[in-house]
Amino acid sequence: MSVLQNGDVFPTFTIAAVGGGVIELPHDLAGAYGVVLLYRGSWCPYCNAQIAAFSRATEALAKLPVKVVALSVDDELTSSAFAQKHGIRFPLGHSADVDAIAAVTGAYTHDHPKYFQSTGFVLDPEGRVITAVYSSEAIGRLVPDDVAGFVQYVKSH
Repeated sequence: MSVLQNGDVFPTFTIAAVGGGVIELPHDLAGAYGVVLLYRGSWCPYCNAQIAAFSRATEALAKLPVKVVALSVDDELTSSAFAQKHGIRFPLGHSADVDAIAAVTGAYTHDHPKYFQSTGFVLDPEGRVITAVYSSEAIGRLVPDDVAGFVQYVKSH
């Protein structure tokens, strides 16, 4: 699959969630603007900064309303420790099947070891992509202030 374009319906997939249960995308974001963050892993300093920033912005984003989910290849134990370290206040997926998710989203990946390169999507309340940010390496990613400003812009036009 190639990259997702604006207007495309975000692909449907399910991933295990930290703390139990699953995250069903895009279903779990329905009715609000959604942010889906594919991050490299808990070891990545840029990912730590991004995910922590989105966690700090959870209340402000919820007022727009924007729901956030993030996922990586990290196993449940590593993802749980990552969530606790940053006080993550949105659903965090773990043990992602990189090849399967990259096939439907167009995300760049790293092969050895296997992980996503930073990829972020903003979805409208119906689950359609309204912007996507694809990085082929460590830098270049969505940040909460940009998402908030973009959603406010979209809502006003």
